[in-house]
Amino acid sequence: MEKIKTSEDVDHRRRNFVGAAALALAAAQFGMVGAVDAQPGKEKLPSVKSGLPASFSQLKQIDAGLLDVGYAEAGPADGPPVLLLHGWPYDIHSFVDVTPLLASAGYRVIVPYLRGYGTTRFLSSETFRNGQPSAVALDIIALMDALKIQKATLAGFDWGARTVNIVAALWPERCQAMVSVSGYLIGSQEEGMMPLPPKAEFEWWYQFYFSTERGRAGYDKYRRDFSKLIWQLASPKWDFDDAIFGRSANAFDNPDHVAIVIHSYRWRLGLVQGEPRYDELEKRLARKPAIGVPTITMEGDANGAPHPEPAAYVKMFSGKYSHRTIKGGIGHNLPQEAPQAFAEAVVDVTSEG
Repeated sequence: MEKIKTSEDVDHRRRNFVGAAALALAAAQFGMVGAVDAQPGKEKLPSVKSGLPASFSQLKQIDAGLLDVGYAEAGPADGPPVLLLHGWPYDIHSFVDVTPLLASAGYRVIVPYLRGYGTTRFLSSETFRNGQPSAVALDIIALMDALKIQKATLAGFDWGARTVNIVAALWPERCQAMVSVSGYLIGSQEEGMMPLPPKAEFEWWYQFYFSTERGRAGYDKYRRDFSKLIWQLASPKWDFDDAIFGRSANAFDNPDHVAIVIHSYRWRLGLVQGEPRYDELEKRLARKPAIGVPTITMEGDANGAPHPEPAAYVKMFSGKYSHRTIKGGIGHNLPQEAPQAFAEAVVDVTSEG
């Protein structure tokens, strides 16, 4: 196991990819990246440039498990697969600049909307709108099955980081390598019910708000205002504009969004039950399984959201491991705030898998 490192002393082993001009064009023209002739892991990633297209060129839909999943896809179909998973209250546009970098490097990049976001829908109106972590993780396994992806590099932040942690811990045969912002985030209801020191409890204020019917109704009525506040608190130095926020906020109009979010946070506090089908998985997760796949954890130096310190989770990774602290006022939404660093981490950890 490697010691914890910062971005200043880590050897990134930068890659340079063939055809720099073609790659820059591919990064600027998102929907065209599938035709790029690039060899993953060979040369340097093109830089993120201002003025790039601000959205995905098109979305796809596929039936996977309980869901009709909406997702963006870029890069060659036969490239090494990478799944990028967003958190709350964010969406696939957290990876809008990461995706062309990886696609132009020859990776097949899949960016799905989680249950309750964007164009992802439940196939049945009878399905319980469950937000517990194991259910979300199984959604990703089902998506990989539907896309015929046996093994992939998984990368994410917030809910997405927790989800890739769970997949890597419980189904390591499906995870080639992992990038996880804020480290090891696997928890349990029992752990969530334990009181924290007052300062830590204060940081989770919205969790207690969601525990009330007033909170559920308030989030439903003011979901955009609420989410924008979370963005500001979680990334206090990120100067995002209304257009950037509005592009992601559209994903919160999903008809199941509020139900999924409220159930997730209430479940964590033990205020509501999950479903029996997930009980065995939750028992395994409560034992805090170590993660053995090659992993890079990341943290922004200005993350305003509750998060553990790297030293607290280093022992939870039993395979090849390193940590990167990204400086420059980077907050909770690390992939969108520092896309170059995030993409480089994906490339580097995949080469270890």
